[in-house]
This record gives sequence, structure tokens and C-alpha cells, in this order.
Amino acid sequence: MSSTHHFSQKMIEVRNLNVWANSESAVPRHIVRQVSFDLYRGQCIAIVGESGSGKSVTARSLVGLAGEQLRVQADRLDLQGETLLNRSDGWWQRVRGSKVGFILQDALVSLDPLRPVGKEIAEALTLHGWGTRASRQAKVHALLEEVGVPQAERRASQRPGELSGGLRQRALIASAIALHPDILIADEPTTALDVTVQAQVLEVLRQMLDRGTSIILISHDLAVVAKIADHILVMQGGSIVEAGPVKEVLSQPRHTYTQGLIKAIPSEHTKGQRLSDIKPTLVPQPIAAAADANEVLLDARHIIKRFRSHTAVDDVSFSLRHGETLGIVGESGSGKTTLSRIVLALESPDRGEVLFCGKAWSHASTAEKQAIRRQISVVYQDPLSSFDPRWRVADILRDAISLDRYPATQSPDDRAVSLLESVGLRAEHLHQRPARMSGGQRQRVAIARAIATHPKVIVLDEAVSALDVTVQAQILDLLSDLQAQLGVSYLFISHDLGVIHHMSDRVLVMQNGRAVEQGSADEVFYRPRHPYTQTLLSSLPRLGAVDFA
Repeated sequence: MSSTHHFSQKMIEVRNLNVWANSESAVPRHIVRQVSFDLYRGQCIAIVGESGSGKSVTARSLVGLAGEQLRVQADRLDLQGETLLNRSDGWWQRVRGSKVGFILQDALVSLDPLRPVGKEIAEALTLHGWGTRASRQAKVHALLEEVGVPQAERRASQRPGELSGGLRQRALIASAIALHPDILIADEPTTALDVTVQAQVLEVLRQMLDRGTSIILISHDLAVVAKIADHILVMQGGSIVEAGPVKEVLSQPRHTYTQGLIKAIPSEHTKGQRLSDIKPTLVPQPIAAAADANEVLLDARHIIKRFRSHTAVDDVSFSLRHGETLGIVGESGSGKTTLSRIVLALESPDRGEVLFCGKAWSHASTAEKQAIRRQISVVYQDPLSSFDPRWRVADILRDAISLDRYPATQSPDDRAVSLLESVGLRAEHLHQRPARMSGGQRQRVAIARAIATHPKVIVLDEAVSALDVTVQAQILDLLSDLQAQLGVSYLFISHDLGVIHHMSDRVLVMQNGRAVEQGSADEVFYRPRHPYTQTLLSSLPRLGAVDFA
């Protein structure tokens, strides 16, 4: 965390900011209510809260990007003494980039897919008449190096689609800081990033603070906030419910909502504890037969998978026992998802094999695969793309129930209701379309579908990474409850080390397609042997480990 300053020069002053959405009803929806704060030179203010809390709308209001459908009002909304209210597009074009930089969360949407990122960064310089063509090109390369992009010249000539998520995000930051603005507004700048890349991006932001740039950081990750922010505003339902120095708010939260946010963060300290206040739900139909706890359900042996340009999985072996959770952790491109597709027999390995309950699975016949497939389910990061968009929840669950290998003791409709209740939803959700549900509700439907066939194994591929922290906490608790009641085994794939430690009995660490370390969760997290695992763990921002002195 940046050291405590006595900030003097006021950069932004916000008094009683209100934002309304022009809804179809007669009464406009009040999205942001009576928000007030000051931002000083060299200070980092974090605005935290969950989806729909109003934090992003607050940030967009400060750069004239709230959108035409939103009405912004404030007693004061000033940038270095000048009002930001009712400004022309031309005025904003002069101010954005030169005085205020803005980083959006999703770099793929923010960057032009058809243009090399170097040209995109240079455009900000050109618009403001900065330098010659040659000096702009040199400046672009220097900016990319500054934000930790390796081989800056080569990367500058590549389009966003050719870059990893981390490189795209850093290119976006380079574009936002090209003109060294006095103020940077960063909306979830590290959410989609691996832990080591996240650490590099935070270091770039910290260096900017040291040079006197003021930062407004929008985030739902309190550990990231603790690492860099001076002051924190906690938003819920459009209002600030708690505000103060980071040290104070995070170590002694007064508001129940802030307390809930902190309690919900999974880590090594939360293992075996509930993260949410929601009580466990009873599953109406327990699994049919008790199984041997030592029974190996999945046995992956020396798996190799090559694609044209690289080896995605390189001689990986592991086993998964009954009722156990194996966490697979690694950064983007480490081979986690390819490995999960091989486990699900959606890809065939070039060498090696996967056995399911002792039977060959990766090279089985179609009929054999169909029999096994009912015993192994999957929950993805974005369940919406795996649902038929024409189907309601009832159709999704009935389809899964029809594949159940156990004789029916309930009608399909009653069983669908039982499944929904077991994941904390109600009968009325049967008639909804997933597209109209919240992310947490959709993930519950995906889990209900996954357990409908009484599987022995569920593969969870980044299944909680898109969820707000309290919703994530509820889903992790639900998965723990289901495992206790059904004896199901989980292959839990994630780049979130806190989630992996909280959920896993054993952990497999992947890097560049190889399994570099494997062992019990406590062994891997407390006594990592491989340098890569040590780097991953040292990069992890920890709420409890922050020095608030």
C-alpha cells in the first residue's frame, strides 16, 4: 500500500453526485445516490462493491462517459477547479487522455481488433499533437516497456487478438498513460489477469502514484485494494455505506456489508469454514451407493497434447479419488483447459490415456464414452454459452434428468424442482430463461444440471471466476455442501489461488503445459518446492498479510 501522505492539492471534488437511468416507467431508476469524495494529487482512492453497486457509473460520470440514457446531477463535480457538468464533446476530447486517463476492464472490447496496438497507443499522442511520427513510435515502445510488455517493438505491431489477456490489459494501460495524465481512473484493471501479471500491473500503478499521478481504482478485489489504495469507499445499492483510510476500513469494518465482503474472501485461513451466511440446503436424493474413499475415479497417465505451434500438455499425470477435490492451478496458457477437455474426452491426447473407474476413457468407443459421460459433469466459467438460448431452466434440467442412469423416484418436473432447491433456487425459476438471470443464479442452474445425472466427478473450469465475491462465497459453500452430501469428486480448475487453497485437498500446479508441482494443498501453499510455485504465491495479494503500518 502506498505510504500515508498528507495530501494537499485537490484534483477532483465530488459533492452529492446522483445518477438516474431513464427507465420505461414514469419514475427514473436512481443508480448513484448522494456520492461525495475528494481526490488529491498522488492519492489512490478505491471504490469497491459488487455488480450493480454503482461504482463503474460513478467513475464514468467523472470522464463524461455515463451515456446518454443516464442523467448526471451533482452539487459539485470539479476537476482541478473546473466543472465537469454539461461539457461539450470537444471539451472532453481535449481533457480525456491529457488530464484524465481511463482504463476499462475488458481490453478486448476497448481496443480496436483490426489495428496493431502500437497504432492505437500512438493515436492518443497524435490527437493531442505530441511529437513527430518517429518520436511517437519511440514513445510507444517506451510506454509498452514501462508497463512490463516484453519485446515491446514486436508487440506494438500485433493486433489485440494476437496478444494474451495480460498483454492486452497492459497495452490498454500504456494507451491511458501515454500523455502522463494527472488522474487515472482504472475500472477493474486486474480482474481478468493472472496473479503474476496482476502484480506487475499494480507495480506500474504504484510507480505512477509515486510520480504524483492520482488514481481512482474501481475493484471488487479487496486484497488488490489493500496493496495500493490510501482511502476506500464501499458502495452498495448506489450509495457509499462506508468510507475511510484503507487500514481502518479493512481491519475494523463497521458496516455489515463491508464485514460480509471481507468474510467472503476465500484463502488459506478459511479452509473448512463457511464463507457466506446462507445455511446448507439438503439434497432430496442422496447418491445411491456408498463408495470406497480410496477408489480412484480418474487416472490420467502421461498425457501429451500437441497443437501446431506448441505442446499444450506435456507428460502430465494425476489421479482423483472418491469425494476428493483436486485443484489445478496455473496461469493463462499453462494447459489447464486443454487438460480438462482431455479429461472430459472432448479432445484426444496424442499420447497417454485417461482411465475412468479403471476403464479406458480417452480412447473408448462412442458407446463406452456415452456410458461414462453420464458419470462426469462439467461447470464452465460462463454457463450461458453452454445453455441452449431457446430453453428455459425447466428444459435444461429435464434434458439432463433424461440422461440419469438411476431409476426415477420422482417425475421429471418434481426432480427439476428438487435440483433447484438443492442449489438454493426455487420452483419459480423453472420458467425463467438463463439470459434474464443473474450470474450467480445461472451458475446455480449449471450446478443443478451437473448433479442431475448423479455424477461421480464434476469438472469445474474457472466456475467462480466471473462472480462477485459474496456470490462466489455462496457458490463455494454450495459446492462444499454438495460434496459432503453426494460424495462427488471435483476437478477444480482456477487461476485464483485463494479459491484453490480454500477448496482443494490436493493441488497440481501447471506451467507451460507441464505439472511442475503436486501435493496436498497445505504442502504446496506453505512449503512450495518449485520456483514457479514460489513466484505465484509471492505475487498473490493477501488481505491478511498487508502491512497497514
